[in-house]
Order: sequence, then C-alpha cells, then structure tokens
Amino acid sequence: MNERCRPSKTSAGYEALIAAAARSGEEPDERRLEELRFFGQQAAADGRTLRSLVVDHLALARVAWPDGPVDEGRVLAAMQQGVEALCEGHKRAQQFAVRQQEAVRREFIDDLLYGRSELGSLVERAERFGLRLSYAHAVAVAEGTGAYVEGDAVSRRVERAVTGRFGERSVLLTTKNGRMVCIAPGDQHEVLLSFAEQAHAAAEGGRTAIGRPHAGAGGIVHSYQEALQVLDLADRLGFAEPVLHGADLLVYPVLARDRQALADLVRTTFGALLEARGGPQPYLETLNAYFDAGCVGAQAARRLALSVRALTYRLRRIHQLTGSDPTDPEQRYRLQTAVIGARLLDWPAQSR
Repeated sequence: MNERCRPSKTSAGYEALIAAAARSGEEPDERRLEELRFFGQQAAADGRTLRSLVVDHLALARVAWPDGPVDEGRVLAAMQQGVEALCEGHKRAQQFAVRQQEAVRREFIDDLLYGRSELGSLVERAERFGLRLSYAHAVAVAEGTGAYVEGDAVSRRVERAVTGRFGERSVLLTTKNGRMVCIAPGDQHEVLLSFAEQAHAAAEGGRTAIGRPHAGAGGIVHSYQEALQVLDLADRLGFAEPVLHGADLLVYPVLARDRQALADLVRTTFGALLEARGGPQPYLETLNAYFDAGCVGAQAARRLALSVRALTYRLRRIHQLTGSDPTDPEQRYRLQTAVIGARLLDWPAQSR
C-alpha cells in the first residue's frame, strides 16, 4: 500500500501485520505486538485518545484489506491482536502517568507533613493541589483496627466518600505509617468530621484525631504532629471516643511538658499506695472512674461493678493512705492531676 494512502497517525507495523496474515496465515509475533504496544504508548503520551487510536487503525485495516481470496478469520484475528496491543500500550502509558502523578503527590504530602522542603517550592507545588499555604489548614489522622494501605479498598472507599461530597480541590488524603491522613482548610471543619466518620465506618472501628488549624506551611506540620500526639495520648489514657480534638486535650501536653515535676507529683501523692494490699492499681482505677463520673458515687460504682458502699470504702482508704480526700473539692484537684500524671507516665510500671 502506498504510504500516502495510509490514514494519518497509524502504525506501519499494523499494516504489515494484516499483510502477513493474508499472505501466509502468519500470526503476529511478540516483537511486532510489542512495537504496536509502544506505538499505542507514544500515542497516549502525545495526548491522543484511545478512541481515535482505534478508529484510525480500523480505517487503515479497511484500506489495507488485501485483494483476492484470503482466510478472513486469520486476518480478522490478526487485526484483533493488533488492536489489543495498541490498547495495552495506551493503557500502559496512562498507568505510568498515574503512578508518576501519585509519586509527585506523595512526595509533596511528605514534604508538607514533615516540613522538609524549601518554602518557595512548597508553595508553588501546593497550588497544583488547590492549597493556599497562607491560609490556615488542619490535619486529621485516623487509625483503624488494622493498618491502612495506600490504594486498598478501605482507603479508596473513604477517599471516594470525602471527595465525592466536598470535591478534590483543597482536600488531600493519603496514608502514612499505617494511618490515614486528611488535610483540609481550617475553616472547613465539616470535611475533617466527615473524614473521621467515613474512616470509622469503613474500618468498622478505630479513631480519628483532629489537630487545630494553623496558618502557613509550618502550620500543617504543627497540626499533623498535634493529631499524632492526641492519638498517643488516647492510647496511654484509654480514651474510647471515636473522634478526638486537639483543642479539647491541651491540658495533657501541658502536664506532660515537665515530666520530672509530674513524676514528683505522682510519687509524692501516691507513693503510699505501693504498700497497700493489692498495690496502687485498684485505687487508681477507682479515682479515675470517680472523676470521670463527675464525682457521682453511684455512677462511678456502676462503672466499676462495685456497690456504693464498697466504692465509699475505697475512697475513704485513699484518703487515709494519701492524706488527700477525693470528696473534698479543695483536695480533689491534686488527686485528679496526679491520676492523669500516673496514666501519662504509666506509673507505677515505668517507675520500676
């Protein structure tokens, strides 16, 4: 066939494949098919749609159909294999582009969460993802009953639900160290709450910590670290809530900031409990339940599966051993602070 008769933007190898099938019934070999895959890959890189690629080659097949009697089945089979190879190449290019884009996206999010990149470069890249780093952003971190993996069914379900409702602009979702992370503008708290709800439902459990909004690229790092700190506190303090807000838990980092002073308070307040029968744990659990119940004895007793009389005895015994009365408002603050400190420091286990 004359080169000038061939439809534009088609592969000469496709025409040769048809001719070989018509001439000798030869099936396309792997070398020729790979050439067609490469052609399809290059076409995708040049911006051609799969539809135009297939249509042009079907038009070429019509023009290049051999004269005279041929085994039509073999020719059609060769045409089909050739078109499949072109489609595979086109898909290969698209998958490569997606992987590249995802790699760029993950690198950007890593730099954003850890503050590792030069600010000018970070701001420029942020605009591609709809983020304005001069504005405040907040970060939510979800941990499930198992590790989240990028691209797994649970992560995809959460991402589809969140972006389907709020769109992809200004919202970034990724996985990091087995957790799922969502970055959103600080004035769009409903995005983070929806993310937390979807993560909890998709994983059938787990919890989400939401950091406070902070401005600038460093603000995202700050909010992310705050969310991680809240998850760590939740583990140590046994919080059961599915959604935890950094703004509601600021007292705990303040208490933990001076660990030596906190340790001294715990030892001074509860040291005598180490010599009590059964050790300090039952008394610490009693105080924790009592304070969590708002110092309502009947409610605390139910939480501990005790009678009110047994609870009253324990509170009285704590008063005798520590010198501080849990039922006295003026002495309660010292005991409650020491209880929190014991949980933060894992006392007495970590004191041995």
